[in-house]
This record gives sequence, structure tokens and C-alpha cells, in this order.
Amino acid sequence: MALAGPAQAAGSATATYTKVSDWGSGFEGKWTVKNTGTTTLTSWTVEWDYPSGTTVTSAWDATVTSSGTHWTGKNVGWNGTLSPGATISFGFNGAGPGSPSGCKINGASCDGGTTPTDSPPSAPGTPTASGVTDTSLTLGWSAATDDKGVKNYDVFRGGAKVATVTGTSYSDSGLTKGTTYSYTVTARDTADQTGPSSGALSVTTTGGGTTPPPAGGPVKLGYFTDWGVYQRNYHVKNLVTSGTASKITHINYAFGNVTGGKCAIGDAYADYQKTYDAASSVDGTADTWDQPVAGNINQLRELKKKYPGIKVLWSFGGWTWSGGFGQAAANPAAFADSCYSLVEDPRWADVFDGIDIDWEYPNACGLSCDTSGAASLKNLLSALRAKFGGSNLITAAISADGSNGGKLDLADYAGAAQYVDFYNVMTYDFFGAWDAKGPTAPHSPLTSYAGIPIAGFNSEAAITKLKGKGIAGSKLNLGIGFYGRGWTGVTQDAPGGAATGPAPGTYEQGIEDYKVLKGSCPATGTIAGTAYAKCGSNWWSYDTPATIAGKMTWTKQQGLRGAFFWEFSGDTTNGELANAIHTGLQ
Repeated sequence: MALAGPAQAAGSATATYTKVSDWGSGFEGKWTVKNTGTTTLTSWTVEWDYPSGTTVTSAWDATVTSSGTHWTGKNVGWNGTLSPGATISFGFNGAGPGSPSGCKINGASCDGGTTPTDSPPSAPGTPTASGVTDTSLTLGWSAATDDKGVKNYDVFRGGAKVATVTGTSYSDSGLTKGTTYSYTVTARDTADQTGPSSGALSVTTTGGGTTPPPAGGPVKLGYFTDWGVYQRNYHVKNLVTSGTASKITHINYAFGNVTGGKCAIGDAYADYQKTYDAASSVDGTADTWDQPVAGNINQLRELKKKYPGIKVLWSFGGWTWSGGFGQAAANPAAFADSCYSLVEDPRWADVFDGIDIDWEYPNACGLSCDTSGAASLKNLLSALRAKFGGSNLITAAISADGSNGGKLDLADYAGAAQYVDFYNVMTYDFFGAWDAKGPTAPHSPLTSYAGIPIAGFNSEAAITKLKGKGIAGSKLNLGIGFYGRGWTGVTQDAPGGAATGPAPGTYEQGIEDYKVLKGSCPATGTIAGTAYAKCGSNWWSYDTPATIAGKMTWTKQQGLRGAFFWEFSGDTTNGELANAIHTGLQ
């Protein structure tokens, strides 16, 4: 890591700049603010200048803005207070070769140490393995970058250095058959500075029988909506007939209501009153009019008997009912008690394996604006974990807003992460025809691209921001939409065109199921890992089996827990999107 900040004295605080990593086309930087005075700071502002051509592209744990080449980072609500001697850091991704200058902290000059004349190399690419046998394999990786040049690479197996090489490959031998090894690589520059480690590769030699899958395995989770049994005519049995039930690990049953500060039934008829005849039932047995639990919940019970590996969580909130979380956050213990009583009701306690919270969005705006404070999500999930205990699953669907000062910076997602088994990052609905005149853009971009309408609105930016807050990839699931979003009045084939309004859809303007779009408007191109198509004057973007395969490869490369999707009924009758997730995560 390279200290690269200017160094003039500040009366009560210092700001130190660190260049955490550099991958050639971009870099990660970090400012560390320290209270060096004798009184508590209640806010902080770091200012610096970059030369023309060097910019901040995304940031976390601070609101970063610019005026020309002058950049300003201000604390967010939860990290502005610093007691004497305390430190706080905020990070960002940037582009360009320049270093910061003219640093000020709260209007005074920074004292961040000295600037070395040389920066360490970047991390090499995560290694890949080829030629794997019982006792040997060959590693390869993409080169690191350095301002003065890379001299060599250290190769580590299981944390111990096994070789130093000058190229970007290494053949390891003398291994044990049927054994799993972990490899990382670091680069050393001509000044003998060592850069950060590459990502880790886990590889198993051949022989020795079948290696069991890792404990827990990848998450493959789908949302099942209670209202889908009406106009959509989609029922739990469809999970069986489509082949999807054998390819998923979790179901979020959506949605329970949040009202009066408590969890409540969302749709009693669909949830447990609707009766099914034998032909429509998972187990082929007709419901009776007087049985205590029918509806979706009983069908999920029958599904779990056929597929005992599936975990079912009751999901509460969602876009429409998230307004109730503010009142729940005022008394988290009472909320948790109500949720536990409902989820663990003796009538269906055997069906549910835990609870999912879909709050859109804590301390931010969705359908309505929440002002319960940055700690509200953490407090709510802490209370749920205390009530539900360690044997139940607790998960949460969260924003994917990777922009500077966006939704992910407004609540303490890092502090709340300790209480959840995983977060479902809603990496879809970034763009859509709520912006009626466009520009057209993919609603679920994996990465940024030239011309993206809003910086930070892509999956990679969201995952990078969450990891930068200290949340492990193993607690994050990538979101996939089983639907497309579209505009009409479009004349341009490529993304970025103007429009006149939302394209017509079966149930709602501007949105359509994949199973419909596959035939009505087949994909003609891809942008940022997502498919798009123009049909007449309509322009749609959506994921296909091919783009999902790419996203699942990325999910594994990022070390994420798995993937989830909204929602089952958008898929084809043979479940081809769910199968693409299943196949891609194997």
C-alpha cells in the first residue's frame, strides 16, 4: 500500500491518503481521517485536487463530489463523530494516473505523512489452473501493473510461498491426488515493494474419489409471489412441472405485510385458504374445505416433502409495504416478537426456515421516504436474530445503489451484516421507463459502460461498495430479473436512445416477462452483460440464459454466496432461466 498524501500540519485532525490497489484501467483509493485533537469532532470534510484526467468514479462511506478538478469528501450520517484519537476511513474507485494534492481537512492543511517516490504494484489477476492431474497443475494469471515495472511474482499455496517467478505462470508438482489447494499470487516491483494479493483460486487435483461440495454450497434463490396465483395463474406445482424445484436451494415467499409496527399476513386467501384440486396440487391430493391450512403455504409444505433440501423463508415488506418498517424500527423487539409469532405459528412452523426482510429502503426513499436513521436496519435485524436464534435463517433484500452518497451510504449495512445469513443485492431495476423519455439503458447492467446514465448504477459498483464496507462476498447474492424493462417511441437500436414513454406490457406498462419477450422481441445485442432488443419502436433489455451464464461466472469470480431472482413466474414453462443459474453456479 502506498502513502501518497500531502503533509502539512492540521490543528485537530489529519487526513492520510492510501492507494490500495491499481489495476491499470482504474484504482482504489482510501482516505483515513484521524482526530488528533482533545475534543470530539462532529463532522469532517476532506478536500483535494486531482490533475485533469484523474477522477473518482464511485465511493463508499462518504459523500464525494467535485467541482472541476477539486474533490470533496464529506462524512455520511453515521460516521461523522470522531472522539480524540479515533480514526475513520472512506474509500473510492478512480480512473486516471494522477495523485492527490492540496489536501485540506476541515479547512486546514492535512498532515498525512510523506509521499514515496514509487508506488507498489497492483494485484495480479486471480490465477486459473490448467493441466490438472493427480499430482500437478499449471497456474496462469494476468500481469500486475506498476509505475516503474514489475520484477517478479511470489506464488503462495495455502498461504505459504512456494515459488518466485518472473513470468505469469507456474507449474506446481508433488501434490496429493484428490486434494483441494488454494493459490494466490503477489507482484514485486523493481524497488522490491510487494503489492496486494490476487484473488484466491481453489483447485482440486484429480483422483481420490469424488470431492464433496463445499458446506452450504451456492445459494440459488427465487421469489414466489402470493398474488401470482390470480391473474398469472402460477402455482407452487409449476416449480415441479418446470423442473425448477430440483435446481433451487431457497424460496422467498412474498410478501407478508408490515403494519402497525408488526409482521402481518399479506393475503390470507392465497396464503392459507385457497383450496387446490388433486390435479393442481403438488402431492396429487385434493384439499378439503375444512383443512386448517391450504393455499400456497400448504403447497410449499408438500413441495418440501418432495424436495427436502429447499429452504423456505417468509419475506416481509417489498416495494408496496416497506412504509411500515419505519414504525417497526421504533420498537425492534416488539416487531421481532410479532414476526416470530407469525412465522413460527404452529399451523405452519414446519414450512418456514426463517425470515427475509425486504425494506425499500432504510433511511432513504422508495415508494415513501424513511427517516428512521442510519442505525435502524441494524437494530431491526439484531432484534430478529435475538428472537429467531441461530438455527433460523435471517436474510434481507438490499439496495444496489453504488453511487456516491446513494442508498447504500445512508444506512449501516456493514453493521447489520453480522445478523444476516446473506444479503440479496437487488441488482436490477437500475434503469426503466419511469424515465419516460429515456435514455434507453439495460435495467440490470453487470458493469459500467460508456454512456451509462448514472454512475454507480451497476452490479459491479454495488458489490464493490459493499465489499469496501467490509461485507464478505460470501454474504452477498447477485440479483437477476426474470423480466425486461422497455420503452416505446424509440428509433435508435443501440442503448442511449430517446423514447416517448413505457412500452406496453401484459400486466403493467414498461415491464414484461422473459417468457413473453423471448418470442415477441428476441435479443439482438448485449451491453454491460445484459441483452437488449429493438422491435418496431419498442426497446427492451432483459437477461437470457447466455447473459445469466456470464453473470454466474462473474458471481463465482467475485466469491459471492450465489444468486437470487425475481420471480419464478417470469420464466419459461421449462424453467430455462432458473436452469441457467443452476448450471452457471455448479
